[in-house]
Amino acid sequence: MSSSSSTASSLDNDARSDSSKLQRPKLGSRKSSGTIIIPRDSPHVELKEEEYDESDARTMSPRRSSEEIEKMGQEARQALIEQAKALQASLLEIVDRVEVVRSEHEKLEGGNKFLQSYIGELMQTSKITSTGAAKSKGKGKGRIGAK
Repeated sequence: MSSSSSTASSLDNDARSDSSKLQRPKLGSRKSSGTIIIPRDSPHVELKEEEYDESDARTMSPRRSSEEIEKMGQEARQALIEQAKALQASLLEIVDRVEVVRSEHEKLEGGNKFLQSYIGELMQTSKITSTGAAKSKGKGKGRIGAK
């Protein structure tokens, strides 16, 4: 334990000696940096006029010429026309598919009505036959029993 306390006290002494060396200068002794902004017409400003190549990004203007604007407009119109044509073609395909599905639906609906009427007629026939058979069976039983 005593070795750790002696190490801690030696570290404190080193920190105190470092802090005395690295103190900031007092406010009164520091010089002002002054203003950084210098007017253009100041004699201390030296402006260099440099020539740049046309391919240099610094010479490229963000403004476009009327020819470039017209070309961009034509390209945009052409892209919109192509997109409209593609949408019209897909719409025609959808309409054709809807017509095919509608005709299939009408065909199936007609077949369904036919089957419903056929089943209904079969049910009527089976009722008539079953009541007729029951009557004839009853009549037949009476005759057999009478003999």
